[in-house]
Amino acid sequence: MRLFGLEITRAAPRGSTGSAGSTTASQPVVPMDGRTVGSGSLGPFGSGGWWPLIVREAFAGAWQRNIELRPETILAYHAVYACVTLISADIGKLAVRLMTREGEVWIEASSPAFSPVLRKPNRYQNHIQFIENWIMSKLTRGNTYVLKERDARGIVVALYVLDPNRCKPLVTEDGAVYYQLDMDYLAGIVPDDDNRGGQVIVPASEIIHDRMNCLFHPLCGTSPLFACALAARQGLAILNNSAAFFENGAEPGGILVAPGAISDETAKRLKDRWEENYGGANRGRIAVLGDNLKYQPLTMTAVDAELVDQLKMTSEVVCSVFHVPGYMVGVGAAPTYNNIESLSQNYYSQCLQSLIESFELCLDEGLALPPEYRTELDLDGLLRMDTATMVKTLVDSVGGGIAAPNEARKRLNLRPVKGGQTPYLQQQNYSLAALDERDRNAPFAKPDPAPTIGPPQPTSSGNGGSNADDANDDETASERSARWFDRLVSGLTEADHA
Repeated sequence: MRLFGLEITRAAPRGSTGSAGSTTASQPVVPMDGRTVGSGSLGPFGSGGWWPLIVREAFAGAWQRNIELRPETILAYHAVYACVTLISADIGKLAVRLMTREGEVWIEASSPAFSPVLRKPNRYQNHIQFIENWIMSKLTRGNTYVLKERDARGIVVALYVLDPNRCKPLVTEDGAVYYQLDMDYLAGIVPDDDNRGGQVIVPASEIIHDRMNCLFHPLCGTSPLFACALAARQGLAILNNSAAFFENGAEPGGILVAPGAISDETAKRLKDRWEENYGGANRGRIAVLGDNLKYQPLTMTAVDAELVDQLKMTSEVVCSVFHVPGYMVGVGAAPTYNNIESLSQNYYSQCLQSLIESFELCLDEGLALPPEYRTELDLDGLLRMDTATMVKTLVDSVGGGIAAPNEARKRLNLRPVKGGQTPYLQQQNYSLAALDERDRNAPFAKPDPAPTIGPPQPTSSGNGGSNADDANDDETASERSARWFDRLVSGLTEADHA
């Protein structure tokens, strides 16, 4: 059958020949079903794919007791649902930008070959829905499979996030990787006359496979649900027990105690009559007991069992598995200090950064971007500061010569102004090299005094004596000035004759 312009066939029987890189899976393939991978063994995990529908062995002995926790059941626990939706929504709201290298920095760019698919990944999802679907699949199933659609030039024009339960990695005997895909009308995987079963096998070049926590095999990711399934099961049990408790009128079950031995027939008659008169819609009615019968409750109350603390503990375990601060999903108190930027940075570094970096790298490789291009999620939508802090930060960056005024105005969604494209710095600031040059040239040495031009002024010596230029103490200031002028004129005349 043909899929997006490629000829895709079912896997041929063992012994057939073909190239590992061709689009026709003609080599014998080994399913990654948990049983065998090439010649190695991963243990008896069943034949339905790598944990395709259930999280097996949520606790020791669960398999023997036929207890299976499906992802759909675990997601019903409020802490799991809150963590998954919070992480996917926070990453989904970040715009995908195409970046190009300009010297030593990366700037936002546009390309007719790559920009359209980043703005609109497929015909039924916008980029926010697409990213959320990608992250949810990774968090709940441990794997995200994205099918590429190419045009006649071989350029990727659409991306489809597939149902991870309907995808299976395959490995040929020489190590080439293929993927078996079940029928999916939304993604365009439809059967034809030659393939009524709907399954197709595509090479790894047509699939973007983003996997999480590959604990057991490099091609098989493990969901965080694997680690928090028991906590979620306990939390659901607490909630179910509380619901049943209050549905019963907040009256626990118990036993009727007789003063002596009674027959089985009498015990059954008392039990049936008790349930008929005081159970169901009749709960809460007054019971009259005779023959010294006594009623003793068995189930502990919510106070005795400390259900609130137990429920809080299970929620904290779930948050720790997803690396989400508890206060962000309503578990525990929020930090007392008011610093939105620091809280967001902590949440980003310990929870979101790995998912974001992996998404960007998988997208770069999946779109086969040239070395001068890369994709980047705009973190401004996540690490947003309060207005006062943002303005102060921008003012400091502009005043320190780091950013140009127009760059700061752009962060505030303001238009550029004339002359604001150049970073500025105050004139009195000098570089360390300039200061070092000044110090090496003895800038603090005292220069020779310049000759004094003008009439001499009388100065008094420390012992009360007079200046040598003074004729006597009785000479007036005008007489001293006249005498000084005569000497100056005579000196100039002698210089002219010389």
